[in-house]
Amino acid sequence: MVAEGFTVDLNKPLVFQVGHLGEDYQEWVHQPIVSKEGPRFFESDFWEFLTRTVWWAIPVIWLPVVCWFIFLSAQMGHTTIDIVLLVGFGIFVWTFVEYTLHRFLFHIKTKSYWANTGHYLIHGCHHKHPMDGLRLVFPPAATAVLLIPFWNLVKLFATPSTTPALVGGGLLGYVIYDVTHYYLHHGQPTSDLPRNLKVIVTIIDGLF
Repeated sequence: MVAEGFTVDLNKPLVFQVGHLGEDYQEWVHQPIVSKEGPRFFESDFWEFLTRTVWWAIPVIWLPVVCWFIFLSAQMGHTTIDIVLLVGFGIFVWTFVEYTLHRFLFHIKTKSYWANTGHYLIHGCHHKHPMDGLRLVFPPAATAVLLIPFWNLVKLFATPSTTPALVGGGLLGYVIYDVTHYYLHHGQPTSDLPRNLKVIVTIIDGLF
């Protein structure tokens, strides 16, 4: 049940509050609070810890996994050219999946308690707190969980020897995306290309 005229208390954990906003959630979540100090999400220290990730943890944790997956496919007889093509296709698949999720899931309009809560957790928090440096990259624990169904999905269309390199490519695409995304928000680009990309990201965040 939505409380009439509900106001979110920013001094308390937010996740289980935002659902009460009902139809007002969409307006609230698109009024950003620009601060590098992120809010508390959960009362539990354990769950709160899982929501905070320093950017460099992404390549440190996942690039060795990428290399291991590629090594597995190479050990099963694939040539260097095979590996490059498989990894490249994996990056393409990741790009398509990320675009699809971003376009059709992350920006859906929600109003029920649990829909608002879920949306805030997976993407709404980024719009509300765009400069929260510890919540700009995707938490490794969540990635590890999602990697299992992703692997099983790839297995349906690939062979046992190509699956590791394809998944490795997808994972590499994710690492590149997350690190680039963080840099475009928090970096200070000096050349035209990254500076222009940063402007584009700012515009897109404002539109959605």
